[in-house]
Amino acid sequence: MEGTFLYLPFVILLMQCSPSVPVTVSTNKHKVEVEEFSDAELSCTFRTEKDRNPRIEWKKKGKDVSFVYFDGHFRGPFEGRATIEGATVTLQKVTQEDAGEYRCEISAPFDSVSLGETNVTLKVLVPPQIPSCEIPSGAVTGSVVQLRCRDQQSIPPATYSWFKDNQQIHPPRHANATYLINSLTGILEFKAVAKEDTGRYSCLATNGVGLPKMCEGKHMTIEDVNVSAVVAAVVVVCLVVVICGCGGFLLHRNGFFSPGHRGRSNVNYIPPPQEPQDFKHTQSFML
Repeated sequence: MEGTFLYLPFVILLMQCSPSVPVTVSTNKHKVEVEEFSDAELSCTFRTEKDRNPRIEWKKKGKDVSFVYFDGHFRGPFEGRATIEGATVTLQKVTQEDAGEYRCEISAPFDSVSLGETNVTLKVLVPPQIPSCEIPSGAVTGSVVQLRCRDQQSIPPATYSWFKDNQQIHPPRHANATYLINSLTGILEFKAVAKEDTGRYSCLATNGVGLPKMCEGKHMTIEDVNVSAVVAAVVVVCLVVVICGCGGFLLHRNGFFSPGHRGRSNVNYIPPPQEPQDFKHTQSFML
């Protein structure tokens, strides 16, 4: 017992001489990812040296730094849709406008270091929407055909899979394949379509957030080139050219386009006879 009392003054001295820790601020999660329209927790914890009532502020970085929480109240678009516990903020029903970088600031004027801060980045995830699909209704064999699929709203960007008659079209395994699939751009390209490529095509978009979405299927028909129709059209065009050429030659041969032919209509021109009244008037003038 007496030994304990002997050590007590040394313990008190050590406690008084131990260095105090100035204000420190930290977070347990620097990057927060939540789905759109759900709640997001932005954590912020702090420890002060002396100040027991530090000032807590939250700001959002952008083109301009704006206040989220200041002077004990939420500001701007966060008013009425955010709560704070300690220094940790919870944003309710976040949207894309809430995404960005946030900063938690703790001011302790009585500490040797009076300001501490930490940053939290919020990313708002958007599940796939029904993609827009460009699928031609028809094409001829041997032609190059592209089918396009795109979802502009999903975050992170969606990847795409193509289906023919409800069966997935897998990426080709060799370089000589007749088609190519780009899962990032959503393009299905046929180097030279064949009749067996006829079918109903659809595209599925997925990004790991929410449920995948598929566009409505559309039927694409591949037909052979109508050689007979092409030959007949060429023959008709050739006949028209020959007939026009022969007609022009005959007209030119008969002098239709010569200057003399254009002026013949005026060779036998006879002026109209004068009226009797005009003749009498002239005769009386001579007298």
